[in-house]
Amino acid sequence: MDKVTLRHELKQRLAQLSRDEIAEKSKKICEHIVNSPAYQNAAVVMMFLSMAHEVDTTSLILCAWQHGKTVAVPKMSWEQRHMIPVEIKSLESGLKIDRMGLRNPISGVPVPFEEIDLVVTPGLGFDRQGNRLGRGGHYYDSFFSANKIKAAKWGVAFSEQVCDSVCHNDNDVPVDAVVTETGVILCS
Repeated sequence: MDKVTLRHELKQRLAQLSRDEIAEKSKKICEHIVNSPAYQNAAVVMMFLSMAHEVDTTSLILCAWQHGKTVAVPKMSWEQRHMIPVEIKSLESGLKIDRMGLRNPISGVPVPFEEIDLVVTPGLGFDRQGNRLGRGGHYYDSFFSANKIKAAKWGVAFSEQVCDSVCHNDNDVPVDAVVTETGVILCS
């Protein structure tokens, strides 16, 4: 299935999930991550600020702060077409909703790529080999292609977003694991 068709199908699947289902599944996904060695051994975790119909990372971010971890999130530069990891210390201030509907940090101290231990990434779809279907901007693929990124790359998704196969090319960077409400899928 081509990317455009698969994106459309996955958006329809996500639209069918209720708020309660999203909350319950998100809670389980965050628990799987917190209980993983990749998270427990990480000092610096890069996460994303969730949008509607995405895995809610709020509890994971709060947990990371409680565990004394540095939390970075992407600061998007739409004009330059890239993202910079910046440290955040609050979910209440220092953020604005940008033109794409994302919560974007207004400021923040940039986190060096090489200091990040775990990146938790969104996606519209994943397959069991770690291929990721994003929203089409290639922001995460470009970020992961940076030579200094040594962090484990974990995708988070609801089980409805795991596909038999995700169309990919040489510019697409696979994730090392996909975490759903049912558990952690380690990718080859």
